[in-house]
Amino acid sequence: MDFGGLFVWPNVRFILEGFLLTLEVAIYAILFSFALGIVFGILRYTRILVLSQVAAFIIDLIRNLPLLLIIFFIGMVLPSIGFSISLKWAAITGLSIFEGAMIAEIVRSGLNSVHKGQLEAARSSGLSYSQTLWHIILPQALRRMVPPIVSQFISLFKDTSLAVIISLPELTHNIQIVGGQNQSFVIPALLFAASLYFAVNYSMSLIARRLEVRTH
Repeated sequence: MDFGGLFVWPNVRFILEGFLLTLEVAIYAILFSFALGIVFGILRYTRILVLSQVAAFIIDLIRNLPLLLIIFFIGMVLPSIGFSISLKWAAITGLSIFEGAMIAEIVRSGLNSVHKGQLEAARSSGLSYSQTLWHIILPQALRRMVPPIVSQFISLFKDTSLAVIISLPELTHNIQIVGGQNQSFVIPALLFAASLYFAVNYSMSLIARRLEVRTH
């Protein structure tokens, strides 16, 4: 193991460039997947049968596909048939779609966890179904959903490494490049990458714990 040889500025800079791209992809994917999850979770929960069934079909379809396959399809297959998309946005799109389906199920479960009596009481007081959902049910459900949603975001951050299949120059990809320069760099490079992944994920887990305490 050659720690000294690995940690020269060109190597460190190359690894950190990959790490910054990983963070960028993760942040965009978190925002988009959360938005998709809220929308599809509400559609899945709604009493409008057709919308609920369509949302359920889409969610189940995506959840039962490998994320690796989704990223590969968006990043490699779509461009080959004329749909041009950058590698970064291919990764963001794939992660957003897959994690959005996961979050949608969390949202649906959170909405179902709110006692039905509150829905009935709000409707009897004159609120419409959409007003009841937006002002009464959803705020309570979101508080209960914080821990599992943050846990899903932690999984999302780790899943950014799957974008290596489309040669996106994120952290895992750049670690492979640096490790390929010299066999003695492999273990130090992997340890460095592991420390970066751990730092971000552990920070998110601490945030989740704090939010969980505040919501109880």
